[in-house]
Amino acid sequence: MRIESIPQRILRSIRRGVVIPAMPLALDASRKLNARRQRALARYYVDAGAGGIAVGVHSAQFEIRDPDVALFEPVLELVSHAIDEHCARRDRLILKVAGICGTTPQAAREAEFARGAGYHAGMISLGAMANADIPALIAHCREVAAIMPVIGFYLQPAGGGRVLPYAFWRAFADLRNVLAIKIAPFNRYQTLDVVRAVCNAGRQEEIALYTGNDDNIVIDLLTPFRVPTPAGLATARIAGGLLGQWAVWTKRAAELLEEIHKTREKEAAIPRQMLTRAAEVTDANGAIFDPANNFAGCIPGIHEVLRRQGLLEGTWCLNPSATLSPGQMAEIERVCAQYPHLTDDAFVQKHLEEWLAD
Repeated sequence: MRIESIPQRILRSIRRGVVIPAMPLALDASRKLNARRQRALARYYVDAGAGGIAVGVHSAQFEIRDPDVALFEPVLELVSHAIDEHCARRDRLILKVAGICGTTPQAAREAEFARGAGYHAGMISLGAMANADIPALIAHCREVAAIMPVIGFYLQPAGGGRVLPYAFWRAFADLRNVLAIKIAPFNRYQTLDVVRAVCNAGRQEEIALYTGNDDNIVIDLLTPFRVPTPAGLATARIAGGLLGQWAVWTKRAAELLEEIHKTREKEAAIPRQMLTRAAEVTDANGAIFDPANNFAGCIPGIHEVLRRQGLLEGTWCLNPSATLSPGQMAEIERVCAQYPHLTDDAFVQKHLEEWLAD
């Protein structure tokens, strides 16, 4: 499967920049898959204006691949069908992204399954290859890219990733069938490594850059990066976001991104209030993603916001020890009260019954 097989309508939107929520896993009190709630989440994201949904990625918990859990394939199939059905009702097309993990044999199997389940691209996590050198990492990515279009993923070490130097990203940018790169090292220097690599490969118009830097979402999206290259001065932008943060309050995220697009397209000065919004989004993310406790409560934090809205029934994770950190609930309550303009509670309440209908 090649990038050219992705519908042009989707490709154009991805390169302009869209909201792609990193979808969480909906469980019941027995920690079993709650298919009704999982479908409801997919419907919510479509109606909220997401341009894609990432399934089976970090926010869905890596344990879904454990043999005694075995939810990777069922969740991918369920969500793919739910997206297709709801998009058909809404006359929409969005990008379906599957998380791809493990060493090369596992990653290839996951990519084959995702392609067969109707996904357009696979986002490659390299956490399982912590000791591999750059040539081995590139060979791994090349093998997955031979199966389906890929999205590179710079995951911060605190989330299970590894440091990936400029040399890796420069070689990665030369691979064919690379659709995008999610930049999520939570590090300015490492973010620039990715941008420079793509520009020096001359592929800034082909490979879409997406932020996953939860501490810098809005500034990433507002910044034009100018990079001297052998071919001259190149300009690149981070087009959109593929974020766990955008798995909540997704309608507001889509509206914010559209505001940013309009500012960029007019080449207008950045409004002062947009910089204030950037700080507010980072503060809200701090409550939800729990950096105060090395992100231990990040997935329960996402679940808690969705639970408060009625989209999920609880904050249960596959790992019973994965719970909100001490004080995290109070922080979530604080940011909800302090920044009501960042939330989409009224939108969710208006449509919740429809999304939950079987």
